[in-house]
Amino acid sequence: MSDYVLYYWSVPFRGQFVRAVLAQAGRSWTEGGDEAIGKLMGGPVKDMPVPFMGPPLLIDKKADFAIAEMPAIILYLGETLDLLPPAPALRAMTLKIVADANDVIDELTLNGGAQMWTKSRWEGFVPRLKKWMSLWEETGRRHGLTAASGHLLGEKAPGVADVVTAVLWSTMTERFPAIEALLEEAAPTTAALTRRIAALPPLAKLAAKARQDYGDAYCGGQIEASLRKVLDG
Repeated sequence: MSDYVLYYWSVPFRGQFVRAVLAQAGRSWTEGGDEAIGKLMGGPVKDMPVPFMGPPLLIDKKADFAIAEMPAIILYLGETLDLLPPAPALRAMTLKIVADANDVIDELTLNGGAQMWTKSRWEGFVPRLKKWMSLWEETGRRHGLTAASGHLLGEKAPGVADVVTAVLWSTMTERFPAIEALLEEAAPTTAALTRRIAALPPLAKLAAKARQDYGDAYCGGQIEASLRKVLDG
């Protein structure tokens, strides 16, 4: 029986970070499902497990605790599953990387589809996306990451920062080869780390399940359709 319930839509996107940390930690969970998410979001705030506007939402059944917002969920799992580095500075850097990842996917979806992608809009965004990629590259350089070995924050084993980095870039580049080419150009060491961490058995199994469950879907809806139009068309 699983210890957690995760409420996230039937796409990888933001929920995949939570799934990946749980998978890498060897923990099981059940998915609440789209219908249940809709009911929770549409119901009174007083009846919510935790006040929230949208998923992901995680319920830790053993602790009888619920938390929403992807960075907060990852921080909670990191703390309770002993997945964070001991040094305060590296713990702060871990949270920064999680928050940066959240920002990247917000920008990639134009703040949840507030606008749609056009060719000119995408061309204007590419330099900014490459700058985002360079942030990971420079973080790794400062903390001793090499293309062949090591981890983003210099830990001895894959940490939350590695898992979040791998999920961010692998989920994106597997579905959009044009972005993969940008990552290889702008952040080759980060691309190598992403391949290495994504190939770990728990994460590889999770990625295969995402393909089986969600197909090529990334974030879904009209915003994904417009993104595919400019990148695939």
